[in-house]
Amino acid sequence: MNNLTPEPEPLLFSWDSLRTRKGALLAFLALSLLAHATCFYIFQVVYPPTVTLLPPPARIALITPASEEGRTLLRWIDAEDPGVAFTTHRPLETRLRALPKVEHVPSYHAMELTLKELPPFEVDSRAPDSQPPGPVPLIRQQNASAAGPIPTSVSFSSELDALGVATLPPLKFDASTGETPEAICFRVAVSKLGEIRFCFPMNSSGDPALDEQARLYLARCRFPKNAPGDSKPDALLTWGIATIEWGSDITRPHARRPGSATP
Repeated sequence: MNNLTPEPEPLLFSWDSLRTRKGALLAFLALSLLAHATCFYIFQVVYPPTVTLLPPPARIALITPASEEGRTLLRWIDAEDPGVAFTTHRPLETRLRALPKVEHVPSYHAMELTLKELPPFEVDSRAPDSQPPGPVPLIRQQNASAAGPIPTSVSFSSELDALGVATLPPLKFDASTGETPEAICFRVAVSKLGEIRFCFPMNSSGDPALDEQARLYLARCRFPKNAPGDSKPDALLTWGIATIEWGSDITRPHARRPGSATP
């Protein structure tokens, strides 16, 4: 039989006395109090509190010649003045050679004038001349009378000569501008009855109003019916060219009377 006693098993919880724990807690409290006291001493005693200082009041210093420093500064300012450096000064020799100011003495004060004698008074008892000398009359040559107005002319090409002489209506054209128009040509077609059935402009006179009036004017022209010597009696239309040469009988805009309208 074995007399050896078994070893006791360790306990789950420590059942030591609470004195050790109380001593540790008191040590920590004392250490914390010491740390707070140290921080209070550092931030309140070592570092003084921040004091806000106001800026010094503005001061004005007057530079007066009452002191030696003021006189020295004023002399330096006069010597460094840029206005004096850029001012034009006359050289000294020009001032020495300047003419003195003298009073003006008129020439008639120093020199006596000589009066001229009057011519002898002679009375002319002769009768005045009936034809005294005078300016030569200038005979101006009369200008030649201006030429009469140039009429507007209408001509047809040789293809229409076989139809005879055309009967033209009275000429009356009104221009819309003051410019000189150019001659205008139309391609026309004449029927057997002598009427101009077609009229196509080949160019422009420079005035659209005159172009339209010229087209209407040619449309009113008539050729004789069954003209003798017609080389193409069976042709329905005879084509040719009609040319209108403008003259000076065109009514200009400035020559119209107020209230008149262009037909």
